Amino acid sequence: MLEGINILVVEDNILNQKIVNFLLRKENASIFTAMNGNEAIDLVRNRDFDIILMDLQMPGMDGFSTARYIRKEIKSDVPIIALTADIFVKETSNCLDAGMNACISKPFETNELSALILRLIKERNINSLKESV
Repeated sequence: MLEGINILVVEDNILNQKIVNFLLRKENASIFTAMNGNEAIDLVRNRDFDIILMDLQMPGMDGFSTARYIRKEIKSDVPIIALTADIFVKETSNCLDAGMNACISKPFETNELSALILRLIKERNINSLKESV
């Protein structure tokens, strides 16, 4: 379902990282990982990703700061999905304010995450087409 899609998983918890990677690899996605915001920024500067899955609570640069940096400094429009255990209305609002496109709570259903990934990539492609006309 996700074959040919390059996904950056930004997650400091090794167990959570392994679970996300395992589930997405079963969907044939290409997975890249970063342990923190600084690693994610280095990867985004040097590689094109179709989507980023971003943990919010990380030591050093958290997910909110990392998303803001990717949007404002790198000027990337790559879709960013927040992965969080705290999916409250305030949290969702904070994610969107930081430049993320969506939030999904952990644990998540693989088919729900895959559908969200495909929808956001499709929306990005449609917007790119509109901008080029």
